[in-house]
Amino acid sequence: MTAPDPPSRAPTPAALQTTVYLATFLIRFGFGITLSLYAFYLGPGFESTGLAAAAAPAVEAATVLFWGVLADRFGRFPVLRAGLIVGAAMLALMSTTRAIVAQSLLNAIFGISSAAILASSLAVTGDLHGKATTGRAMGWFDAANLFGWIAGFSGGYFVVGLVHGDAHPGRLSFAFLLGAGAVLVALALVEARTWGYQESRNRSVLNLHDVRQAVLEPRILLVVLPWGAIYMLIGALLFYLGPAANGLHVAFWELALAILVGGSLLLASQPFYGRLSDRWGRSRVMMIGVVGFLGLLAAGGALIAVPKLPTWEAYTCYGVLGLSALAALALGPSSLAALSDLSSKVSRATTMALYGLVIASGMAVGLVLYTFLEHELGNLGIGLFFAIVGAFLIVMTVLRTFWRPAPASDATSPAP
Repeated sequence: MTAPDPPSRAPTPAALQTTVYLATFLIRFGFGITLSLYAFYLGPGFESTGLAAAAAPAVEAATVLFWGVLADRFGRFPVLRAGLIVGAAMLALMSTTRAIVAQSLLNAIFGISSAAILASSLAVTGDLHGKATTGRAMGWFDAANLFGWIAGFSGGYFVVGLVHGDAHPGRLSFAFLLGAGAVLVALALVEARTWGYQESRNRSVLNLHDVRQAVLEPRILLVVLPWGAIYMLIGALLFYLGPAANGLHVAFWELALAILVGGSLLLASQPFYGRLSDRWGRSRVMMIGVVGFLGLLAAGGALIAVPKLPTWEAYTCYGVLGLSALAALALGPSSLAALSDLSSKVSRATTMALYGLVIASGMAVGLVLYTFLEHELGNLGIGLFFAIVGAFLIVMTVLRTFWRPAPASDATSPAP
C-alpha cells in the first residue's frame, strides 16, 4: 500500500498576486533611489549624468519583448526571479564606483532586470483575473508600481539631505545598498510564496507570427503608444526635481516629504479608477487620464513660462495641477486592463512587454531630449518639450478614439 500524497502547499491566487505587487514595488523603489541620486552621486556634468540615467530605460526598452516571449514560453515566475537577481546585483555594484562609464554599464544591465520583472508581473496579474475584475487588479498593480517610484525618489532625496554639502558624494553609496537589499527582500518573498506552484507554460516556442500578433495589433498599439509621451514627461521631471530644489531653496527633506505625502494621497485613486474601468468601460476612464495629463502640461507650462505670475493666477495654476494629477492617474489601470483584455493568454507576457518597451523608451528619450532642450533654450526649451509631449498625446488619443478595426481582424478579442 502506497503512502498518501502529502497535502498541497500550492499558493493561493491572492498570495501570488500580493507577491507580484511587492516585487514590483521593491524593484521600482531601487531604481527610484538610483535616479534621484545620480545628479549628486556622479558629480557635475548634467549631459553625461542624463545619459547614464537613461541607460536603464533604454536597455529595458531593447530587451523587454525578449523577456515577454521567455515568460510566455517558460513561465512567469522563473523570469521574475531572474530579473530580481540581476537587479539586486547591479544595485550593489553601483555602490562601488562613481565613474560615468561604469555607472552607465551597470545601469544598462539594471534595465534588463526591470524588463524581466515588468513583463512577467503584468502577465501574472492578467492571468489571475477575468475581465470583470482586471481593472481593479491593474489598479493595485499600478499603485504598487508608482508608489515604488515615489518611495524610491523620496528615500533618495532624504539621503541626499542627510549628507549633501557635508561630505564627499561617495558617502551616498550606501543608498544603493539599501536599494539592493529591498530587491533581495522581494526575491525572498517570491521564493517563499511561490513554493509548490506549478504554472502552465506555452509548450510550443512562439514564432514570429505570434509575436507580431501580440504587439502589432492596431488596437493594442493605440492603447499603449500614449505612454511613450507620458513617460517622457515623468522621467524628465522626476530626474530634475533634485537639482531644481537647489535653485528654489527647498530643503531635500522637504522635497522628500512632499513627494511621499503627495504621491501617497494620489495613489489612493488607482484601485478606484481600476474598478471604475470595470464598470464604465476602459475607453471612458482612459479619456479622463488623457485630459488630466494635458492639464498638467498646460498648467506646468504656464508656471515655467511666466515665473512671476500674479498670486491668484499662480494659485489657479497650482489648483489645476493638483486636479489634473488626480485625473491623470486614471490612465494607468484602465489602459493596463485594456491591454490584458486584448491579449491572448498564451502571449500575454509578450503583449504586456510592449507596454514596458514604450514606457522605457519614453523615459530614455525624455531624459535626453529634456536635457538638450533645457541646455540649449532654457525655459523656452522646457516649454517646447511640454508642447511635443502634449501634441503626441493628442494625436494618439484622436487616432484611438476614431479608429475602427477592419472586419477581418480577430473577432475574439474584446474591445477595450
